[in-house]
Amino acid sequence: MILKQLRISRHLSQEQLALMSGLNVRTIQRIESGHKPSLESLKCLASVLEVDVSTLNQEIFMMDKNTDNWHSLPFWVKCWFFFNFLDFRPTRATAKRVEVLAHASGFTFCALGFVNQAALAGGLCMLFTAYLFYFLVWKGDKYGIWYEPLEPKRT
Repeated sequence: MILKQLRISRHLSQEQLALMSGLNVRTIQRIESGHKPSLESLKCLASVLEVDVSTLNQEIFMMDKNTDNWHSLPFWVKCWFFFNFLDFRPTRATAKRVEVLAHASGFTFCALGFVNQAALAGGLCMLFTAYLFYFLVWKGDKYGIWYEPLEPKRT
């Protein structure tokens, strides 16, 4: 089922989709993990995502690595499949840490630039990286792309 891909492409969290569809968050999680939903749940989700119920029932496309299609792909596309396999999901906290670290090291290297010209160049590169991550965080906040893991329930 392609529910998760549709939800992510519309920049919705599971909680937002549950609220908009009138379903429980746990129901959304179960459907995304492969459980078969009821027809009523499918109708609610289809109306929120503005697709047909038949679209929600489509299967995810999987690439077989033994086919000629796989072997004809460029190397960089195969690398993206590998990164997808790692299931890397960006968090806002990680992006902010990289931004702060890049700012700190950039200013430090710029200060060392009074002694060594190469340090100044490195410092400017680090500051540029810091501002790129600032832009990434800003865009991530704007579109709500951040993956925030669900906290375990405390008893």
